[in-house]
Amino acid sequence: MARAHALLADHPVVDGHNDLPWALREQVRYDLDRRDIAADQSDDLHTDLPRLRAGGVGAQFWSVYVRSDLPGGHAVSATLEQIDCVRQLADRYPQDLRLAFTADDMEQARAEGRIASLMGAEGGHSIDDSLATLRALYALGVRYLTLTHNDNVAWADSATDEPRADGLTRFGEEVVREMNRIGMLVDLSHVAPATMRDALRVSEAPVLFSHSSARAVCDHPRNIPDDVLESLAANGGTAMATFVPKFILPEAVAWTLAADENMRAHGLHHLDTTAEGKRVQRAYEAAHPRPMATAATVADHLDHMREVAGVDHIGIGGDFDGTAFTPAGLEDVSGYPNLIAELLRRRWSTADLSKLTWRNAVRTLRAAEDVARDLQSRRGPSNATIEELDGAAPQD
Repeated sequence: MARAHALLADHPVVDGHNDLPWALREQVRYDLDRRDIAADQSDDLHTDLPRLRAGGVGAQFWSVYVRSDLPGGHAVSATLEQIDCVRQLADRYPQDLRLAFTADDMEQARAEGRIASLMGAEGGHSIDDSLATLRALYALGVRYLTLTHNDNVAWADSATDEPRADGLTRFGEEVVREMNRIGMLVDLSHVAPATMRDALRVSEAPVLFSHSSARAVCDHPRNIPDDVLESLAANGGTAMATFVPKFILPEAVAWTLAADENMRAHGLHHLDTTAEGKRVQRAYEAAHPRPMATAATVADHLDHMREVAGVDHIGIGGDFDGTAFTPAGLEDVSGYPNLIAELLRRRWSTADLSKLTWRNAVRTLRAAEDVARDLQSRRGPSNATIEELDGAAPQD
């Protein structure tokens, strides 16, 4: 553990996905006085500033997620409110958080001893089929877009919905090209394998998996097949292993499905993070003890991902405050040293761990910036519409 803490002091964690903004929306409607993350919030949240510091976090992609059942413009406005929340946090805690929009910003925040705060939008519904809205999100600081969440969008298939487009439609391909042109990372967590493969075929920049693990280790549709992991070396992208038990521990899959059904039986969305939602989840767990993932479970995924994708193409994306259940030893954002200690026990070198925690994510964003500069010198913004490229919008 001493070696883990020392390593993180030099090479802090870039975490690809944290849902604190959504938890703040659900619990206190962004009343930051009621959830002052400068103080211990362990009764209500996985995340606060003291635990981020204890966990050795140097950069965080804050998810500006909104639920995929929000229609059209309502999803856009809710995403803007999420962005506003992250900006409020950075303004409120300037000694600890620094907004970051580039790889250089990340390095500067680390030099200043602050946590680089980046943003990622989770789900293509947040752009409401509009490339102009995509560009507006980028202008506001969003640096990745997860192409889908749990449901399909009109132009891309999700891993957890019935196939409709067989990957990306023509408009979906144009979304990827425009993301490349502006410098926004294409995030392939949550998408169907066909969507992953289409995006890798189209993308001229490295892609990201902000919070996904290895399908060969846990056969969940949210995870990454080996052929996709193998393709990351040529693409230059990074796959960030998540900590969500149902995605990493086969025994936890059926248990979580039953817990989700229990939430719905109580009239709650299965991702509800309100006090009532947490109470229902904890009561179910007490009555039905869950299979327990651990830091070693995550390390098993990282071992496999390193073997298949290569050590230059892996990272960490915990999904804290976006899941009701977490592994033992990774209960909250203070737990990263436990994972690093486990990998040290498995003979991971300091050089390899520095790539996992910091260097790969920074390199991936920097490469996307380089591609964007080149593309902007050769082509202007796309004003294509989904109707022009795909015809009439498909009906649900």
